[in-house]
Amino acid sequence: MTSVQKSLSSEPAYPPLVHETSAMEAAVTHLIDRVFGPGRFAKSSERLREGNALLADCSFVALRDGKPVGCCRMWPVTIGGKPVAFLGPLAVDPDERSAGLGQALVESAVEAARAAGWRAVLLVGDGPYFGRVGFGADHTAGVVMPGPVDQRRVLLLPLRRGGDEGLSGPVAIAPGAKPGATIA
Repeated sequence: MTSVQKSLSSEPAYPPLVHETSAMEAAVTHLIDRVFGPGRFAKSSERLREGNALLADCSFVALRDGKPVGCCRMWPVTIGGKPVAFLGPLAVDPDERSAGLGQALVESAVEAARAAGWRAVLLVGDGPYFGRVGFGADHTAGVVMPGPVDQRRVLLLPLRRGGDEGLSGPVAIAPGAKPGATIA
């Protein structure tokens, strides 16, 4: 019988994850700009972030030497008037990729949204990548993003039994969402 040697360190290969704070906003925005470039402003997902309130209790940043090298943000939106959390952007510095940081950021944000009582998390992204965390397009046929989007990339993860039921209609910023406010 052969044995598999376990790593001597139980530390992850990525830096620690912390909740995003308002003091980090400029540095996190700079990271997102570096990763996505100016093309990000043309995406329909950006319409759901402009003028919206960051869910700071569900948004995470990876810090290395005090600087953001990864982030996963969440925002309050509605689908046909029903509140859900909207994930994005997920940004990881190119030098920090392939160590599991992106998935760890998404998993942390999803678990925080579950703990905060959100019924589901919506995102626009790559099915195979986000499918590893449980997102899928099975229940998104009736979800209408604000602007052009490849419907196959509209993904949902229910956070509780029935969390995906009745989610159909236009996606909009949640009523009452104001920049700087935290909504659960």
